[in-house]
Amino acid sequence: MSYFRDNIETLAGYEPGFQPKQSDVIKLNTNENPYPPSPEVLKVLSRISAEQLRRYPDPVGDEFRQAAALLHGLGPENIMCCNGGDDLLNIAFRAFCDKNRPVAYPVPTYSLYPVLARLQDADMIEIPFDSEFNLPPKLATTEAALTIVCNPNAPSGSLISVGELASLADELAGVLLIDEAYVDFADENCVALVKDFDNVILLRSMSKGYSLAAIRFGYAIAQADLIAGLMKVKDSYNVDAVAIALATAAIKDQDYFRQRTEEVKKARESLIEQLRDLKFKVPASNANFVLAETGNWPASEIYDELVRRNIFVRYFDLPSLADKLRITVGTTEQNEKLILALKEILP
Repeated sequence: MSYFRDNIETLAGYEPGFQPKQSDVIKLNTNENPYPPSPEVLKVLSRISAEQLRRYPDPVGDEFRQAAALLHGLGPENIMCCNGGDDLLNIAFRAFCDKNRPVAYPVPTYSLYPVLARLQDADMIEIPFDSEFNLPPKLATTEAALTIVCNPNAPSGSLISVGELASLADELAGVLLIDEAYVDFADENCVALVKDFDNVILLRSMSKGYSLAAIRFGYAIAQADLIAGLMKVKDSYNVDAVAIALATAAIKDQDYFRQRTEEVKKARESLIEQLRDLKFKVPASNANFVLAETGNWPASEIYDELVRRNIFVRYFDLPSLADKLRITVGTTEQNEKLILALKEILP
């Protein structure tokens, strides 16, 4: 006998990227930033007091909300702090979706979306991307309560223009959540849409561009009424005091942020060029990873050979991705070791 609801009992669950325990590895499988966070973050961390740890945190993280609002030219009422971007996704599914209110999104994309839909017993309307990952026109006609577009998309790294997403928001009757977890490595973002549309929510992450994956901090950007509604759904204290303090220090240090993200973008273009020289098919990327089609070489076998050399990339055993590897952009040294290993592996 099972004590779980039927949808939980049959749910496969989300499978995170492998986290190797040893330190002497090249870890290019979970899209972490290869550089450390801002020195300002470490200064704040060194000043965390016992009193801060004894007390509950600010339930809405006003210190961070004010810093993020200043950066984006909005008000604190347009920002909601979250325990990573996944927390916002969970809140959105709980707020908008159930068995009578479906979710729609283009595929392939972030594999957590269908897991959260099944938890809510919500129908999933999955619209396939074309071969160039253009926005599917049918996405505007689904009548879903929640439509999600990951932009830049994972795992493709492709980017849909702000104008196209504005047109989509205008056509939808429901909410459009634009998952901008990787937008720190793109040349444009959708913040302007929040001012023009009352049905748009942006997801932002501090894990990628700000090198804070370990503290689990993200935030929502939306018009005040949407934020107020989402606040009803979040946990009472969904972000901790240490995370609020460190995320605030990071987002205030925009000089360091821009320096590091530019380094990742330059390394990304170099990595794409080197992979293409090895005859991989690699489209342009707007994220801190690339999606490399392996052609005549089985992607799963290349993955296994890299693991034997303590180099970890991401392989998805899915029909549309089985001939591809997703590779996080590392430091120049890490990328060079990856390329050398591939030269050894490939015939």
